[in-house]
Amino acid sequence: ERRLAKAEVAGSSPVSRSKLSKVSRVFCVFALMFSLNMLIHTEIRRDRSNRDLYPLTNKAMRAAYSAHAGQVDKCGTPYIFHPIHLAEQMPDEISVCAALLHDVAKDTDITLSELESEFPSVVIDVLKLLTHKDGIDYFDYIRAIRSNPTAVRIKLADIAHNSDETRYAGCSEIDAERLAARRKKYEKAKAILQAKNLNAT
Repeated sequence: ERRLAKAEVAGSSPVSRSKLSKVSRVFCVFALMFSLNMLIHTEIRRDRSNRDLYPLTNKAMRAAYSAHAGQVDKCGTPYIFHPIHLAEQMPDEISVCAALLHDVAKDTDITLSELESEFPSVVIDVLKLLTHKDGIDYFDYIRAIRSNPTAVRIKLADIAHNSDETRYAGCSEIDAERLAARRKKYEKAKAILQAKNLNAT
């Protein structure tokens, strides 16, 4: 059985094994299967001329599902729904794969080197930028992402989802003070990513 996430991280990072009831787990499995099915069919509709790329999306979905298996966010929702939500918004195969895998190296025991052996460099280059390494200032990390348009697109979607405070309704893990701090942090990060002149941020 795969080990749990490396550490608890603020935001929507996974924090523990799910303690959902059996009925809830069954519902989550069916909901997950539906989400994955919708994602791959969305990709098919986007570009019917590049069917050779679809195995890459399938591989990324399997890798993300396996890596995040059993992980939940701070409110107990299966964590895999977060990368799927981001992937559903992406316009092409590469950004879909990178969105699905964007938290794997940071929040599981799968390394970037292991992913590099399975996925093309164009995906790995994005993942390297999206993986916030220990000891690196958060906003320096955000500024580095600006060098890659695909990484910017995924990070903006990530920030938007993490900023959706309805996800934390009824959640005792995040109080009003923490929500306010997160709001300020994400607003600054979004401004950096969207700024035309990096020196202004």
